Amino acid sequence: MGESESIASLEHVSVRYGKEWALSDVSAAFPAGAVGLLGPNGAGKSTMLKALLGLLEADSGRIRVLDLDVASHPLDVRARIGYMPESDAQIPGMNAVTFVAYCGELSGLAAADAMQRAHEVLFYVGLGEARYRNVETYSTGMKQRIKLAQALVHDPDVLFLDEPTNGMDPKGREEMLALVRDIAQNKHISLILSSHVMPDVESVCDSVVLMNRGTVVMQGPIASLKSPAGRIFEVRVKGNQAAFVELVRRQSFECREADGDLLRIVLPANAGPADLFSSAAKSGVQVRHLKPSLPTLEDVFAQAVGEDAT
Repeated sequence: MGESESIASLEHVSVRYGKEWALSDVSAAFPAGAVGLLGPNGAGKSTMLKALLGLLEADSGRIRVLDLDVASHPLDVRARIGYMPESDAQIPGMNAVTFVAYCGELSGLAAADAMQRAHEVLFYVGLGEARYRNVETYSTGMKQRIKLAQALVHDPDVLFLDEPTNGMDPKGREEMLALVRDIAQNKHISLILSSHVMPDVESVCDSVVLMNRGTVVMQGPIASLKSPAGRIFEVRVKGNQAAFVELVRRQSFECREADGDLLRIVLPANAGPADLFSSAAKSGVQVRHLKPSLPTLEDVFAQAVGEDAT
């Protein structure tokens, strides 16, 4: 698969930790642009990123990044990638600009160039005023920003971002996502955003790879995946909701619980609201709320993996 078609690809890749398979016969392709790597904690997302970086050796299969074979050219691959890990990796006792410049030198920049770039990227991520503070004094949100800065310092071709909004308050999360959008849309750097937070991925990415339990369950453009086979309705009932849900599912309607007592039900093309009212009457509940709804990534994921999604 050429670089024009994808920035990274895995073909029948398996990775094992002891007796457990973290990735099991995984095949996936990441097109240029912003791509979400989405799934619950423990799905294998971080393992996939580390395998793409060549930090983990695959037990089987083939991995390519930027048209390079990762197994035979791991250093060449890592030289062209900016990696924002999930866990903190700062060095205590160093101020931010020194730390980011050091990361730049590790990536091959000359010392003077690395220092200049460190100042630039720290201002870009919103840490310009705090760049001379020691990194161990930073808040959680600031540590997330400095991880993004060190991933950008050497001007990579591709970014791998592993849970970039972890631990951030709502304002910080929105600011981080705005930075990621700017990187993809205005700086034209392709990126893979790994997250278990579906709205984060949906707000930034054009395509997605959905993972669950070490396998890829679905992948493709988000707009295409969100085109359901039927219509989605939000439903709230009064009475024995469990009996209503059981009856709806027996009719092969997709049904999952959303916030509180709200249900999201996918009706096939040959069914309509009358079927929901009929099911409510048969299960002895009253329909208190019923309205059409637009599909979300959560709906797509729920349909891909079934009840395990919730």
